[in-house]
Amino acid sequence: MSELLNSLDKAIAAHATWKRRLKAAADTGQSDTTPQAVAVDNQCEFGKWLYGAGAKLAPADKGADFDNVKRLHAAFHQCAAHTLAKALKGDKAGYDGDMSLNGSFTAASAKLTEAMMAWKKRLTK
Repeated sequence: MSELLNSLDKAIAAHATWKRRLKAAADTGQSDTTPQAVAVDNQCEFGKWLYGAGAKLAPADKGADFDNVKRLHAAFHQCAAHTLAKALKGDKAGYDGDMSLNGSFTAASAKLTEAMMAWKKRLTK
């Protein structure tokens, strides 16, 4: 159980840094990664855990939460990849739209964070 809670905490923090990484890419036109690499949801630390050890824990630890987080995590990666592509192309309007209060990146990030926090809350009851 503590491994799962620790992994969720790390994932929440790691995925929150994407806003800063995307802003840096928009500001400079450069990134340390590519949109194609970002789109893959099983290569970040949380994704590796989610598809590995996390998948083994899921049946015992709220499988519905696992499935929801896994789906939202994949959607987050797709959205981050699209937003990064816009940032790297200099598509300021597209990037700004994605990052706005009602933008696609903001929504994907919020949904994933909310799902991870809800999963964590249910596990600690």
